[in-house]
Amino acid sequence: MISSLKCFFDQLVSVLVLVFLSPILGCIAILIKLDSKGPVIYRQTRVGRYGVPFQLLKFRSMYTDIDSRRQITVGDRDPRITKVGYYLRKFKLDELPQLWNILRGEMSVVGPRPEVPKYVELYTERQRNVLWVRPGLTDYASIRYFKEAELLAQSQDPEKTYIEEIMPAKLELNLKYIEEKSFLIDLKIILQTIGKIVGVK
Repeated sequence: MISSLKCFFDQLVSVLVLVFLSPILGCIAILIKLDSKGPVIYRQTRVGRYGVPFQLLKFRSMYTDIDSRRQITVGDRDPRITKVGYYLRKFKLDELPQLWNILRGEMSVVGPRPEVPKYVELYTERQRNVLWVRPGLTDYASIRYFKEAELLAQSQDPEKTYIEEIMPAKLELNLKYIEEKSFLIDLKIILQTIGKIVGVK
């Protein structure tokens, strides 16, 4: 029953937000095309519920001729990021296309952020419990590590820092969410996420 209500809530929110923001989404698409060459939408393989991979959608925020091997962003002025992409990332607007992932049933509004296969392979058996729920657009970890790229920029080895420090901490927050999850918790996380975005300077 709770799962059905969550699915209904996810679908309803996705449709309403897509309709309400459609003019803004159109403007973003135009700005991306004017700013740099390449597609408007960027697709990346992420690991979803039950470990099933899916194509996560984002507004493209990087140049197309970049080193695709590095999968984490370092600093708020990563040279791979376009001028428009900087602001899309700063205000998390690049994540909006994931509303389509939600409509397709691949994601929820709130849930553990989906990770790339490369890092999921490093999960312990306990950490893999996060794969028993649909990944989300936002979660506790998204709020705690809202400026993750800036944090990684302070590290001499960003990927090592992510794997050994940030990723385990995020997974602990995800496991905490799974234990506590409820409609009120989801609403709390949504409001806190909006607060973080609106409070960005």
